[in-house]
Amino acid sequence: MPNRLANETSPYLLQHADNPVEWYPWGEEALSRAREENRPILLSIGYSACHWCHVMERESFQDPETARFMNEGFVNIKVDREERPDIDSIYMRAVQAMTGHGGWPLTAFLTPEGAPFYGGTYFPPSPRHGIPSFRQVLEAARSAYASRRDAVRSAAGRMTALLERSMAERPDGIPVAVPEIPGAQLPDAVFTLASAQFDREHGGFAGAPKFPQPVFLDFLLRYYDRTGRDEALELTTLTLRRMARGGIYDHLGGGFHRYSVDASWLVPHFEKMLYDNALLARLYANAHQLTGDPGFRRTSEGVLDYLLTDLRDPGGGFYSARDADSEGVEGQFYLWSPSEVEELLPPEEARLFRRCYDVNLGGNFEGRSILHLPHEVEAVARSEGMDLEDLEGVLDKSREVLREARSRRIPPLRDEKIIASWNGLTIRALAEAGGALARESYIGVARGAAGFVLDQLRRDHRLLRSVKDGVARIPGFLEDYASVGNALLTLHEATLEPCWLDEAVWMADRILESFWSEETSTLYDTPEDGEPLLVRPRDVADSATPSGNSLAIELLVRLARVLDSSRYREVGERALASERASMERYPLAFGRLLSVLEALLASPLEIAIIGDRSDPRTVELRKAALRPFIANRVLSGRDPAEPSAVSMSTPLLDARELVDGAPAAYVCREYACEAPVTRPHELARLLEPQATSS
Repeated sequence: MPNRLANETSPYLLQHADNPVEWYPWGEEALSRAREENRPILLSIGYSACHWCHVMERESFQDPETARFMNEGFVNIKVDREERPDIDSIYMRAVQAMTGHGGWPLTAFLTPEGAPFYGGTYFPPSPRHGIPSFRQVLEAARSAYASRRDAVRSAAGRMTALLERSMAERPDGIPVAVPEIPGAQLPDAVFTLASAQFDREHGGFAGAPKFPQPVFLDFLLRYYDRTGRDEALELTTLTLRRMARGGIYDHLGGGFHRYSVDASWLVPHFEKMLYDNALLARLYANAHQLTGDPGFRRTSEGVLDYLLTDLRDPGGGFYSARDADSEGVEGQFYLWSPSEVEELLPPEEARLFRRCYDVNLGGNFEGRSILHLPHEVEAVARSEGMDLEDLEGVLDKSREVLREARSRRIPPLRDEKIIASWNGLTIRALAEAGGALARESYIGVARGAAGFVLDQLRRDHRLLRSVKDGVARIPGFLEDYASVGNALLTLHEATLEPCWLDEAVWMADRILESFWSEETSTLYDTPEDGEPLLVRPRDVADSATPSGNSLAIELLVRLARVLDSSRYREVGERALASERASMERYPLAFGRLLSVLEALLASPLEIAIIGDRSDPRTVELRKAALRPFIANRVLSGRDPAEPSAVSMSTPLLDARELVDGAPAAYVCREYACEAPVTRPHELARLLEPQATSS
């Protein structure tokens, strides 16, 4: 019989709905039972595309004997970390403090009041490599709570106190009273540290496993833009080129997998996450703007086209992920053998494809091959005596044949939750890449996705976290408001439509109302009136995505410049200053805040475009403003025929008018404004890079 998870919409929870475990979703029913029966809680946290979550489910949660032991000894709660990042943040931090490491599946044992007293990650069904079996862990936790309850509660109390301190206090214990943001010496020091840890052969940082780290690479691009230090650009572009050639990139379908288990980007952990691909698509588009490298353009478009093809909901939003496993085998969907290639392609085309993409007998992953480019295609063309264009034509045709054949395989599960913050990252990527790559269709898709989020994920003056099958009930977190707010501001820049600026202001105002503590200069991850949890979570460091804290500060700083708002500027700078000690102590964990700092260290380049947005002359001015990479650009616009409450009060647009009846662009730099221009080539000239200062 299905358990209580059968009534949920989360694909991850539904994967466990037929387990013999008496799973509960997180909620008052489970917590009340634990308190009433004085039972410990077994909390299991994961997500639908998590490979080891699937393994533990098959090995332990489907096993009747293990399930019986769980049901007799615990109240068992299953949480989708993507739906409830607040719960995940609290108990992940606790397990990391107890064991020194974390990850998913997360396994935590709690008192009936929800205080953690023991935990870990994946546990095998029998002892392995020094790791106890899951049954041993269950028995130990149950026995400890039954026979040493006072000691367990005392330990849980100490852990709760530690969590409260870690969430609420500054590392130096002193709240920042007067904003004092870090100076240029901090990004200089961070760059020196990053350079020392850089893998100069394969790109990226440190060894295996290797993560793309788009948030930190984005900082390096902005650092280069301000300082002109070529090495910052070189580290970033080497990483991007190596990743795009590696097996971490899907050379047939587009899009990046989660991370590489090796140092050379060859063997990925095969799940595809929306947030990774949104961040990377934007990064590759920016790299193309800076370098003109067509390979970066192709990769950005390949990622975004993948999202449009595979992860887009018919209503306009974007799904969360593709699993790593299909047919019960990790990576099965993506692997090839020589015989499979030769059956699909003519002999000479098969030979060239196999050579370029390293499809050989024995393979490079469990007897089959992950497609990757061990050599530049240009080098292969030279050795084959072929024109590069001819070889690329052969490969294009071959990829299409293999892609069509692969589409007939059983695909990995798709998680069709639509998460507000991840859609914000995607909308921003589409809007920015649309301008950078002159792809107006991307901007149109971004507009549709933004409309979906505002229509489907906003109710009763609140943003909601996610929607699946029309069901949306979890209140939004700081990262949701801040990510969507930044996306809407970027969409305003890409379209000059005032509605998106108005909505970005709405998001910022909700952040100040519900997540900002004036007393402690602190942004929290959950709203002030949110569900009471063990502690109020606050996770300031970036992970695979920018932290809600950094996204909120970024939004406030960006809006302060557009609107000349002293309130947004004050809170944004106070919040940034309050993280100074953390940034100095763990600099590589604060890529997005470092990018915000870069914006504050440099003077903005302000562009105002006045004109009928449907006028082709206005369109061309807008395109010219979006085409170059300008890290510190402030762009807004106004159609004189369509006033907006916010845009009408925007100083950047004040007193700007048409020039002799024609749409016009006004450019200001270093508090000095150029004469307005009406032609796109004139605007492009004004936007050419100025001499950089170190």
